[in-house]
Amino acid sequence: MGKLRDRMEADLRLRNLRPGTQETYLGYVRAFAFYHMRSPAEMGTKEVRDFLVHLRDERKLQPMTIKGHVAALKFLYTATLGRPEVVRPWLSPRVVRKLPVVLSGTEVEAVLLAVESITYRAVLMTTYGAGLRIEEACRLQVADIDSKRMLIHIREGKGGKQRYAMLCNRLLEVLRAYFRQVRPVGDYLFPGQKSGSHLSASSVRKVLHRVIKDCGIEKRVTPHVMRHSFATHLLDTGTDIRTIQVLLGHNSIQTTQIYAQVSPQHISRVKSPLDLLGTKEAKVLG
Repeated sequence: MGKLRDRMEADLRLRNLRPGTQETYLGYVRAFAFYHMRSPAEMGTKEVRDFLVHLRDERKLQPMTIKGHVAALKFLYTATLGRPEVVRPWLSPRVVRKLPVVLSGTEVEAVLLAVESITYRAVLMTTYGAGLRIEEACRLQVADIDSKRMLIHIREGKGGKQRYAMLCNRLLEVLRAYFRQVRPVGDYLFPGQKSGSHLSASSVRKVLHRVIKDCGIEKRVTPHVMRHSFATHLLDTGTDIRTIQVLLGHNSIQTTQIYAQVSPQHISRVKSPLDLLGTKEAKVLG
């Protein structure tokens, strides 16, 4: 699907989708073509259905991953091939939203202290200290750190959105110590091995996986768990949930409200109406 791939790649660029999203979509469409051993231009609704059944029943993929395949095929047939009727019947599978994994404060401290590399420790402290996605932390540029206003400029967040994140004193000290020791060359705060590139998110995941194992933590921890922990700990300490929404860059408050379900301090601050019965405060109950 050489020429078709080039057309789809151009369409993805025209839509200004993130490079990672472009590669993911192209990979999913390539898997679709490989499964049928035919060009997608020669296929239709039946082949799409058979492929989705294969993903669910044979490959046992999670609904969220299948949802990504559906999105990629919808883009291909709607934007590139101009045949939206092929994918119109297919709705994304229902995704059951699970409660996020959250580390305690002592667990976060233990993890950060166990990271030997100053570079990876600085990246992980940035994800936790500012509540960043790992890709956002890896793509930070030196100019994004505003020590005067104590802000971090996120140039390309999820969906290509820009926002400001908080820069706390301890994180600023760590980043300054990192900068003095490493002296990163180029624009990126955390440069990669290749000139002009940034540190890869996958390398951070590998380091964190080893550290979690060494710390004896049995939870399934990814770099995104540091972001979940940031949000939950803010809620624990009384930060307004709408402020947390802004810091995380969520479009909807409903996305942020999930942290209220995993914050024990937030739940414990709520009084049960049972405790009010027979008291003066029970008047509001009628």
